[in-house]
Amino acid sequence: MNAAHTLVDLLAGRRDAATLGRGEWDGVISAARAEAMLATLAHRLADATVPPAVAALFSDQRAAAATAQLQALWEAEMARRALAPRGIEFVLLKGTAYAAAGLSCSEGRQIGDLDILVIAPDVRRAENVLLNAGWEWVKSDPYDDHYYREYMHELPPLIHKTRDRMIDVHHTILPRTHRITPDALAMVSDAVRSHDGFAVLSPVDMACHCAAHLIADGDLQGGLRNLWDFHCLTRDFAAADAHFWGKLDGRAELHGLRATVHRAARLARDIYGAELPPGWDRHVTGDGWFRRRLLARDDWGRSRNWLLQQAFYLRSHWLRMPPAMLARHLWTKWRKR
Repeated sequence: MNAAHTLVDLLAGRRDAATLGRGEWDGVISAARAEAMLATLAHRLADATVPPAVAALFSDQRAAAATAQLQALWEAEMARRALAPRGIEFVLLKGTAYAAAGLSCSEGRQIGDLDILVIAPDVRRAENVLLNAGWEWVKSDPYDDHYYREYMHELPPLIHKTRDRMIDVHHTILPRTHRITPDALAMVSDAVRSHDGFAVLSPVDMACHCAAHLIADGDLQGGLRNLWDFHCLTRDFAAADAHFWGKLDGRAELHGLRATVHRAARLARDIYGAELPPGWDRHVTGDGWFRRRLLARDDWGRSRNWLLQQAFYLRSHWLRMPPAMLARHLWTKWRKR
């Protein structure tokens, strides 16, 4: 069993931390760090018996994660102070949204960029407001700028010149050229408020977006963390609403994400032991490739199975754009390198 398997067993509660040897701890910590889940593991094992050195590391990780969440929420507040006076509403996405909503998946979750969703007519206006408020463009390359604006689901990334924090302004959740076109307007319209007054996606839309980000929009790099998000979100939402899974099925159908959401649910069952309702608890042969990709790390935290990794990389681009555009894009990126 490699370190990635041990990591997910610890997170799922299938393995007692007290049974791990020193060598196993080295591998688990390396894998967790590579998956940006070290603080998550530290929270999950807060009451477990672990070696003193591991306990000290976990304590530091929990403290650092708490500070990072405060910084992320402060950055969201800075965006609100810039955009709200101009009448531009936004919905928080991903890690900052989980923290704002106080969801269990936010415990120890590493938060990078601030991701927000605005309605498409407000995108350019939001960009101008942010530029005037101290943000600036990260990508200066004309091709990358054109690619983002014409084909992607977000503006080119912006970074604040003094706080050095990035913001991604989304107008939908998947690239414009993607084979799946979720209803972003419905997501914004049905958003709910956190206790701090931030708008976040509704439970069903949050689960749909999480699944899309995991499976439909990427090559599964860092997928164990995203799958943990999905597992925790669906578990907690289902515990609060007995009809959640049925509502999620219908909402996923609306967004064209039904197959994606069902696959995420099956992977959460296979890897983290999620309990699924009737109609969801099937076994699909193709899921095996996704499991292998998610768990492809060695005891040093390095990605294993280069061919499988490249296959998922190509798959992510194949889903995002038509063949002719994909060939032109990959050729352009190769020449630029």
